Amino acid sequence: MTNEILLINGNVKFSITLDPSVWIFDDRKVDLCTYFNEPRLEQNQLEQYTKSAAEHWDREIREGAAFPPIQRSVTKFEKEKMITGTFAMPLHPFLQNAEISEGAHAVEIHTETKVYTLTLQDAMQAILGFSKDGKPLREDGPVHLYFGDGSNVDNPIVQVRRFTVL
Repeated sequence: MTNEILLINGNVKFSITLDPSVWIFDDRKVDLCTYFNEPRLEQNQLEQYTKSAAEHWDREIREGAAFPPIQRSVTKFEKEKMITGTFAMPLHPFLQNAEISEGAHAVEIHTETKVYTLTLQDAMQAILGFSKDGKPLREDGPVHLYFGDGSNVDNPIVQVRRFTVL
């Protein structure tokens, strides 16, 4: 079994280790089956959280805290989707949390056999596939790297082990 922990290091303030096996529970995950086919709006995470909290508060005021029977059906559907879905995670938040140093210009993607270099801007748009049909990517994972524009959707970078900021 290969090592499933990824590393972000190099020209960053903080080296970060990533464990893709827990991303299934992360709200930032995206459905890889639809990600490149649907329009995406860039949205500030704080703005998105605030809007979501406000909608929840308004709903509680209008309807009370009681959960309608449909809530269980929606929850069951979401659980089913989570255990059978194909998901990816944006690389951007992890690079941001590593606090990239001023003057950094590229990111190396180290795989089992090769090293690829992306501009920092391209790396910020990349997403990391981490599950297919509800299962982790064991054979050629732990993650697959897809360019933000989807140009390598049929041929992602596989066997990714480390990201080094240059």
